[in-house]
Amino acid sequence: MARTNPAERVLYNYFRSTASYRVRIALNLKRLDYEYVAVHLNRDGGEQFKHAFQALNPQCLVPVLQQGDATVSQSLAIIEYLDERFPHFPLLPGTAEDRALVRQLALTVACDIHPLNNLKVLKFLTGELGLSEPSKMVWIQHWIGLGLSAVESSLARTAQRGRFCFQDAPTLADCCLVPQLYNAQRFNVDLSAYPTLMAIDQACQSLSAFQLAHPSRQPDAEPGA
Repeated sequence: MARTNPAERVLYNYFRSTASYRVRIALNLKRLDYEYVAVHLNRDGGEQFKHAFQALNPQCLVPVLQQGDATVSQSLAIIEYLDERFPHFPLLPGTAEDRALVRQLALTVACDIHPLNNLKVLKFLTGELGLSEPSKMVWIQHWIGLGLSAVESSLARTAQRGRFCFQDAPTLADCCLVPQLYNAQRFNVDLSAYPTLMAIDQACQSLSAFQLAHPSRQPDAEPGA
């Protein structure tokens, strides 16, 4: 696991992991420095399965954040932890109703779209189940398209949407949406049916916090990231 940029907190992640991408955006929005520890999910059978990393996270998943005595896994748990610990630039709005809306959007991505296209699921499809690569691509595009359609409809009809998913500043929802759109583009999903999502993505990409979190900008990035 490669280590760079020593700092007070450590993020174990992988450049192409969309869950890791979410946390990098959140850290950048809050202007929190961190040590980047790369965990390669494919090299040598996957560094996430090595004993040292399993000791950090028995799920063998990235990201994992270490902050002082705290070790936190699961990207949304990490982001909400950061939001409570460092309340400047809040990533959740002030009222219970508005927080529920932002969480609803974030969870649609993180719980309904992303898990069906996670690396371990795709490897199981082509490995144990013997799915062909073209069939795997149909699977990926189907579930991403279905999920993005739901998010597009939700955002297109809410009065709370502004330049971003919620009003005019990025929230937890944007931290989840942008990496999922990156993933959709990787798998050649036609995004023309999602004008609301693409407008929000454009607004996000104008901010350095999102630009610096992009997979291609990470120290472990590989060609074509």
